[in-house]
Amino acid sequence: MKHTQHAEKQRGFTLAELIVVTGILVLITGVMLANNARFGGAILLENLAYDVALSVRKAQVYGIAVRRFGQTNFSAGYGMHFSIDTPAVYVLFADTSPPGTGDGIYQSSQGELVEEVTMQRGFYVSGLFVGPESSEVSIDSLDILFRRPEPDAFISANGISGVANHASLYERGRVILESPRGDRASVVVESTGQIAVQ
Repeated sequence: MKHTQHAEKQRGFTLAELIVVTGILVLITGVMLANNARFGGAILLENLAYDVALSVRKAQVYGIAVRRFGQTNFSAGYGMHFSIDTPAVYVLFADTSPPGTGDGIYQSSQGELVEEVTMQRGFYVSGLFVGPESSEVSIDSLDILFRRPEPDAFISANGISGVANHASLYERGRVILESPRGDRASVVVESTGQIAVQ
């Protein structure tokens, strides 16, 4: 029996097939990276919102506890200050005025600074609001003060104090945080002392 060898034709990828497969892989990788960056930005914004909420909670704990400010002041209330003029910075402050006469407003000239936090990566405060959710009013600066013995928040707007007599105080304050991509998150503080991230 005579065996004839048939040369089998070896087949591989053609150049066109290789270009198509590479194009599909590049497309899928690009979509995944774009979504990953967006997802990562949303996570960073949410983390920032929780950091701000924790800073407000810290002010609340300091305000209702016996925490010394300076060498001898054990009666200071503590609060948070936000301003549209410095949108990437928020301040933890101590209201150094005596109880009953404190204004509840951050005044850097009186040495009330406890801690100043600068937001990184282009995040900033894009809006400040006070009042009930259905009729919020936009403001330029927001001060939230906590003072012993209650965990209630004294919420003041635009540097107008009402802490001593409860005049000009608001039942709700909202800080809107924004990412460089335009994503937003809110930190809401109620006058009852509740703090929430939305």
